[in-house]
Amino acid sequence: APVAQVGTNLTDLRLPRKVTVRELGGCMGPIWPSYYSECSALLFVVDASNPTQISSSCIQLLSVLSAVPLASVPVLVLFNKIDLPCYMSLVEMKSLFRMQDIVSCATQPITMLETSARDGTGLADVLQWLRTAVKDP
Repeated sequence: APVAQVGTNLTDLRLPRKVTVRELGGCMGPIWPSYYSECSALLFVVDASNPTQISSSCIQLLSVLSAVPLASVPVLVLFNKIDLPCYMSLVEMKSLFRMQDIVSCATQPITMLETSARDGTGLADVLQWLRTAVKDP
């Protein structure tokens, strides 16, 4: 069974330059702002198979988007767990999150993708987005 991320993990990627990805679970939301100044791109992962968390995820996303240090940081919203039979489609998630309203009001560029960390669906698109988002100046 899938387990929620409750700690912090660091992963280094070469895209081609080295990029460090810091994974912070949703329950660690209160400490997220301490990392904003180090952030050059943001991946916000939403469990697309858990409708009971949609409202809290949306509130967290709005909080992140309103943070001054992240005002121009590119954002990728990942609707994950699309491999599960109970997942909500991208159209449903966009509607529930009111993504059209969020994108039109946000100062950052926002991209949305569906993924499955389990079977790899969409991960190539995530890596391509990261390459573009963190390219050398």
